[in-house]
Amino acid sequence: MNFPADLKYSKDHEWVKITGDTALVGITDFAQGELGDIVFVDINTVGQTVKQFDIFGSIEAVKTVSDLFLPVSGKILEVNTELNNAPESVNNDPYAKGWIVKISLSNPAELDSLMDSSAYKAMIGK
Repeated sequence: MNFPADLKYSKDHEWVKITGDTALVGITDFAQGELGDIVFVDINTVGQTVKQFDIFGSIEAVKTVSDLFLPVSGKILEVNTELNNAPESVNNDPYAKGWIVKISLSNPAELDSLMDSSAYKAMIGK
């Protein structure tokens, strides 16, 4: 299992990668493995500002649907449209091709409440 050190992680198994005042958000390698084969990603919050840990969409696997929680407050700028035709990218490459949304950070100080890769690995017992 892969847990890149340059990311921050939430207790809800989302990751965030910061670039300036924007960030990419997705689900962790652990989360995609627990969900199984992902068949659909539903994001209907583009253009909206979502608070930290609020639901910004859902992800559907063969046997379940799970809510997606935003790890930091921000405006949803963009959805990874590649997931429309290839939702399995979340399974195959969760930290690159499988990113889910791009956001504009509202409160960068919230990053301090997230885990680094070591703390996340400890939380999931890896």
